[in-house]
Amino acid sequence: MANVAVVGSQWGDEGKGKIVDWLSERAAVVARFQGGHNAGHTLVIDGKTYKLSLLPSGIVRPGKLSVIGSGVVVDPWALVAEIHGVREMGVAVGPDNLRLAHNATLILPLHRELDALREEARGNSAIGTTRRGIGPAYEDKVGRRAIRVCDLHDPDTLSFKVDNLLVHHNALRRGLRQPEVDRDELVAELRAIAPEILPYSAVIWRDLDEARRRGERILFEGAQGAMLDVDHGTYPFVTSSNTIAGEAAVGCGIGPDAVNFVLGITKAYTTRVGQGPFPTEQDNAIGRGLGERGHEFGTVTQRRRRCGWFDAVMVRQAVKVGGIHGIALTKLDVLDGMPEIKVCIGYRLDGADIGYLPAESDKQHRVEPVYETLDGWSDSTRGARSWADLPATAIKYIVRIEELIGVRVALLSTSPERDDTILVRDPFVD
Repeated sequence: MANVAVVGSQWGDEGKGKIVDWLSERAAVVARFQGGHNAGHTLVIDGKTYKLSLLPSGIVRPGKLSVIGSGVVVDPWALVAEIHGVREMGVAVGPDNLRLAHNATLILPLHRELDALREEARGNSAIGTTRRGIGPAYEDKVGRRAIRVCDLHDPDTLSFKVDNLLVHHNALRRGLRQPEVDRDELVAELRAIAPEILPYSAVIWRDLDEARRRGERILFEGAQGAMLDVDHGTYPFVTSSNTIAGEAAVGCGIGPDAVNFVLGITKAYTTRVGQGPFPTEQDNAIGRGLGERGHEFGTVTQRRRRCGWFDAVMVRQAVKVGGIHGIALTKLDVLDGMPEIKVCIGYRLDGADIGYLPAESDKQHRVEPVYETLDGWSDSTRGARSWADLPATAIKYIVRIEELIGVRVALLSTSPERDDTILVRDPFVD
């Protein structure tokens, strides 16, 4: 029985939510392992749209255990609101099917405020964060001053830890000419939310170990994408966590041998939200057309996504760095009707050809894409459920992508609907 990690191979927004939902039918446990409610996963099931941020995508399937691992930073108020929202849509959520790592770091109101203050202070150099406090919460985690889920159990411990945290944050706020945090108000807010969060608190590493021993399949769900990884992405225009599959083990408290197959979710073109380098961006009618046909707006922020041609160099790099065994290709139907399609097969930097995205930010902004032009197709691929339903030219496009990135397509998604999916290679039985 293989366990599968699902990660993004680009800059996020590749369609991970639908693929995780589709794969979760074969799994017993779905575990989120990094990020926070800056992630946005959209599921379309029987015409009903679910927008999830913190909840694992498996939550909409009855009989599955959803897990939020310790690698996730959790805004408790956002989590409670999301639970209430999906319940109103008819999804059952309770401690029997949702568990939250007792050692997960909490996002507090002061984190959200600091995130926004810093972005405003940067002006034109803003990173483009969602301003939801993700980065500041991770900073407190590695600074060993964070408030964690387990701290909510003991009021005395909580008060002590809040005092310790505010030594740092009030100094920052004074430097930003902001009033200090009201300590008593913050403690009161945390004590008020504790009864709504603590029923879900669990020792996740133990739960997952027991699931493995029972021979149950685990599906590890990542957020964002490889090029937003804090180590391997387009730094500093990245998120504050490791987004590649190696974090699945760390962020859930389970050994790396638990991940048997890494599935990289890959859009048939490229998009990016916010600031940062984007070698194949089409800031023109082509890019606008891709955005309109693909409904490219952020699930969380509703920001318009920047759009461009498929970047095989970037995805090949994500495959190598992230240990990706196969990809799930999404949104192929957005390319329907285009007479020709370009694919980036290399970069040129200062007159020299290079086959990777360099780490230096200035070089990332200067690289020039080298394109190969492929024939498009006029027939629709939307809703196709078998390889035979695809136009021959679309198949040639897929095969060429496989050649360029070095791994095969395992799944092909042909619409947001759950069942519009072609299985080529089952990750669970690889």
